[in-house]
Amino acid sequence: MAKYDRSVWREKITLIALAAAASSFIAGLMLPVNQQGSDPGILLSATEKMGHHTLDKSGIDIQALKAQRDEAFIKVFARLEQEAQDRRLTFSAPTQFQGKTFREVKLSSKEKVIALTFDDGPWPKSTLEVLEILKKNNIKATFFMVGKNVKNFPPLARQVAVDGHAIGNHTWSHLYHYFNEAGASSEIDRTSDMIYQTTGIKTTLFRPPGGHLKNGLAAYAHKKNYAVVMWSSDSRDYSRPSVPIFLKQALAGITSGGIVLMHDGGGNRDHTVRALPQLIAEYKKRGYRFVTVPELMEMQDKEVKLAAAAKPAPPKAQPAVPKTE
Repeated sequence: MAKYDRSVWREKITLIALAAAASSFIAGLMLPVNQQGSDPGILLSATEKMGHHTLDKSGIDIQALKAQRDEAFIKVFARLEQEAQDRRLTFSAPTQFQGKTFREVKLSSKEKVIALTFDDGPWPKSTLEVLEILKKNNIKATFFMVGKNVKNFPPLARQVAVDGHAIGNHTWSHLYHYFNEAGASSEIDRTSDMIYQTTGIKTTLFRPPGGHLKNGLAAYAHKKNYAVVMWSSDSRDYSRPSVPIFLKQALAGITSGGIVLMHDGGGNRDHTVRALPQLIAEYKKRGYRFVTVPELMEMQDKEVKLAAAAKPAPPKAQPAVPKTE
């Protein structure tokens, strides 16, 4: 049986609860039938067949009621799926991350979580291979996409979104030189527009190419309230290392709330594809659960809000006592 993330289980529990509510609603439709003189314990047994329909003694079509129940279930699940999709497509970085740069997310929880990230895609062959590995392991990751690659390979970008992964902005042309504000605007805004037009996702995540923070791109991203996402562990897969070296580099300095840098595009990524299953297995062995960068941010945001709610209110100021002579 596949091992599911806790977030997936929480969502499934919500689905089951709402389905139960729908079932109760249908049961409410059937209750008056029992109250019309039928024994409530034998409603379904006291029936007679008429063609392909089953009627109780009061002439109520049981098949029709079951169909209504099934339809209610379908509507509930469809609505929940749509709400989850809407939240994912319209994710906005929590306030404490807007216009800020971070390499990891500090969490108070003892739970071990890690975010896998992939840069420079989408890319023929390797993006689909990475997606397949992630799907087999029931993992959601974060893909920082280059705008011109989204334009050139739109089906690949859409597949990343369809599979439920988070998407970030990695500039239009992946250049390292200095940009004035107009140039930075073209690189970042044009890419965000292309990602939205192609996948429907409005991203508020930005990662500067090469991690360069002083060439005008990060400054513009800060001005536009992007969360500038760096990394705490670097696989250095751009140098095409052997699997053992890849694993050593990607596992170096890992901690809960960490962010791992890898690449699914920008060149031959066969080494990354070959090492990825072993990296995932090693993280699992060490007790880590995989989340997206937005999920990491939301986890910290929740902790901040819970801490603020638990903080005792300051004592009310006492009225001053007038001095007496």
